[in-house]
Amino acid sequence: MSKRRKTTSPARLIVAASDHDPDMLYATRFFAPDPFIFLEQDGKRALVLSDLEIDRGRKEAQADEFVPYSKLEREVQGKQKKAPPYEKVLSHFLRQRGVRSALVPANFPLGYAQELAAHKIRLRATNGLFWPEREAKSGEELRQMRRALAITEAGMARAMEVLAASKAGRGKKLSWSVRTLTSEILRAEIDSAILRAGGLPANTIVAGGDQACDPHERGFGPLKADSLIILDIFPRDAKTGYFGDMTRTVVRGRASEEQRQLWETVRAGQELALKKMKPGVDGLKLHNEVKQLFTDRGFPTEVRDGRQVGFFHGTGHGLGLEIHEFPRFQKTVFKPGQVLTVEPGLYYPGLGGARVEDVVVVTRTGVRMLSRFEKRLEI
Repeated sequence: MSKRRKTTSPARLIVAASDHDPDMLYATRFFAPDPFIFLEQDGKRALVLSDLEIDRGRKEAQADEFVPYSKLEREVQGKQKKAPPYEKVLSHFLRQRGVRSALVPANFPLGYAQELAAHKIRLRATNGLFWPEREAKSGEELRQMRRALAITEAGMARAMEVLAASKAGRGKKLSWSVRTLTSEILRAEIDSAILRAGGLPANTIVAGGDQACDPHERGFGPLKADSLIILDIFPRDAKTGYFGDMTRTVVRGRASEEQRQLWETVRAGQELALKKMKPGVDGLKLHNEVKQLFTDRGFPTEVRDGRQVGFFHGTGHGLGLEIHEFPRFQKTVFKPGQVLTVEPGLYYPGLGGARVEDVVVVTRTGVRMLSRFEKRLEI
């Protein structure tokens, strides 16, 4: 057993798979599908990796030391026939390093925590961000997010291309490539374009008509001409793990005056938010201003026939290594470096839904748009 190391401040500990855990990915910049151990002591970062991952980790991960899990496992197992559980190896590693207390993410596994508590290793979960610096994106992160948005735009461009090539048939059903154009077919075209561009699609929304009045409805069945269609695309860049996010609302054919009024009102709400966002502005206050603008233009938020109509979701959310990450638009006072979506929407069954979403970074004087895709109602 190595000599115990005295620490002057609590260690930082994560046990997670970086493929799915943004804090681990942020700490290591290393993708792994299975949980591994990250320990930061006195500014030095150690990773405990399986034999399968350790050589790749040494080449790709950001860390000062790489420890083979198999070595620790053998130390715990000794002469026993059965390999020890993961939490026993974790506890052994921390005790070996002289860790008596550690700061962990709020989602730290309970079973591991109980094992460590049995060995009098105190854990404290963060109240808020585990890595506070994730809130303000660096220049390199902004470049990576711009790449994620370019992937998103490739998917949106394919959607527009397919819709433009579609034709209205019986009952206004759209047809494309000699078959009825459905939400499923258009989603597959979008997702294929995202894959070719280097992204990982997930739950892309293609929702027409009243389906779009449930903002997270993915959409199903035939798409129709002269009907509002919401396209919400939010892929992950396979190379960096950062997300893009963009929504456009279109009509294949001719929009009615009421549809156009709905769409233009949503555009006006987004423009209001973009104009007023700057450091020191309260997001909740601005959210309520957008909602009031909608009401003033004849689109109130209320309950009709037992369901919500109008603007009943947030104006936006933080974006980065999570699709919905800190901060929420209406739960923050804007600060430089924050990256947020701005996505007001209006939803009325019988008319349909409209949502427009772009991504911005807060600057010292306002915001800078990171999205680059046209807003057009009719195709």
